[in-house]
Amino acid sequence: MRRYSGVLMLLSILGLAGALAYGTADFFGGLASRRITAMPTSAIAAAAGLTALALTLPWLGGEWSASAVGLGVLAGLAGAVALPLLYASLALGPMSILSPLTAVVSALVPMTVGLARGESLSPIGYGALGLALIAVVLVGFVPEKGAVRPSLRGILMAIGSGAAIGVFLILIDLTPEDSGVNPLIVGRAVNAAIMAAAAVLIWRIGVRRAGGKWVGRTMSDGGAGSVAAHPRTLSPAVRTGVLLAMLGGFCDACANVLILIGLRLGELSVMSVLVAMYPAGTILLAALVLRERIAPVQWLGLALALVAAGLLALG
Repeated sequence: MRRYSGVLMLLSILGLAGALAYGTADFFGGLASRRITAMPTSAIAAAAGLTALALTLPWLGGEWSASAVGLGVLAGLAGAVALPLLYASLALGPMSILSPLTAVVSALVPMTVGLARGESLSPIGYGALGLALIAVVLVGFVPEKGAVRPSLRGILMAIGSGAAIGVFLILIDLTPEDSGVNPLIVGRAVNAAIMAAAAVLIWRIGVRRAGGKWVGRTMSDGGAGSVAAHPRTLSPAVRTGVLLAMLGGFCDACANVLILIGLRLGELSVMSVLVAMYPAGTILLAALVLRERIAPVQWLGLALALVAAGLLALG
């Protein structure tokens, strides 16, 4: 029993650490997107994350198998679906509703699958899961003045993004235990290829609309593909954006490794709820670096998240 409690405590630490790493990746990605737009940011982050994961192969690599590769490909496809839907839903708004909706769905989908497969917790553990879901909603809540009701399209996109994130976690959980980080590498390679192809496509469309001429532009002046400019003409803002996107990719890779280890050690239902607290990392960094205000409801969510994690460690 003491050993099981120790595993749950480690699982809680890994889950929260993974959530903070995801939130940090989102923070860097958001800053990069302001400079080089979303699609180039996603492509650069995916390539940087792939490089980071590849560097772990000597220590965390495992056996290559058809199952590891196949599930890795599917996980990469799920990730490629989740990100565009997330950005699109948040662009439609209101973020105060759609952001926590995405996070909750991303927790509920794998949690439901895990419990249906026979995962079980103590009464304290089940109560902690419920408390954690409440924390996810409060942490992800983004106060907006005059926020309106979300459109059906925005709601469906948010649900789709959350479901895709949940499917990603399920697929990684299904990978063979002896496969190490190999499925993550395959998934990230697929994701990077899709994002790069999308970025090139957008660039080509931009060139055609510009009459065959292309000048690198940042998001501030409405550009849609600043990274596509000639390297010698890249502005400081673009170079900063590329660096931020790379940092986001590295943080995302770290989050994936932490979550993979957590899934190997413990329950999918527990990890999925803990990982859904990823907005916490974003809002904390925004407060520390950008001096953005954290709303009281978000502070309450952070407090409940810590309490839930502690209860999960006990139960």
